[in-house]
Amino acid sequence: MEDENRIKVLVIEDNPGDVYLLRVLLSQAENVAVDMEHADSLSAALSFLSTIKVDVILSDLGLPDSQGIDTFLSVHKQFPDIPVIVLSGLEDEALAVEAVRKGAQDYLFKGKVESGLLVKALRYSIERQKLITALERSLKEIRTLRGLLPICAWCKNVRDDKGYWKKVETYVEEHTDASFTHGICPKCLKRVYPDAFEHLKKDNPDLLKDEGDE
Repeated sequence: MEDENRIKVLVIEDNPGDVYLLRVLLSQAENVAVDMEHADSLSAALSFLSTIKVDVILSDLGLPDSQGIDTFLSVHKQFPDIPVIVLSGLEDEALAVEAVRKGAQDYLFKGKVESGLLVKALRYSIERQKLITALERSLKEIRTLRGLLPICAWCKNVRDDKGYWKKVETYVEEHTDASFTHGICPKCLKRVYPDAFEHLKKDNPDLLKDEGDE
């Protein structure tokens, strides 16, 4: 959200009285401007969200074209990065809790919400969703090497899962977050640049001690 003092919220609710109450409560918000959009059905909400970006969603679970937990799941599946707060009647508490377990950020009881609590819930939901999205993105970027890697005994190239042979460093960089810097080990230095090796060995007599080659 570019402006932390402005929140754009989509209310998915088919009861005009509840919509009016939410509009009044949001208009009373202090220290933040709330732009409220409204959709009276799931299909209208999904159509709206496909073209216009919002920061948070307030959604009833009982709509003309969708009922129960499927209402939340339909929204969350298509727009997983937008936090959703479920609007619940007292008799819907079990459904609201189930929605939270499946990814909703919070649930609020209709008729028992005041302006300060509502705005606080909106803000907290937005911040929690940002953290969740960042964490999921980081986890996707973490890639590990597992199992047996076919490696050539002569050139040390590795065969990838598509059958192509690649340099070890190329393969590792493609499958992990590691990257390579290049240098030369003492054993190769002795073989390729013997004069430089002898010069360095004067200052470091144990240069090849770990290789068992004095």
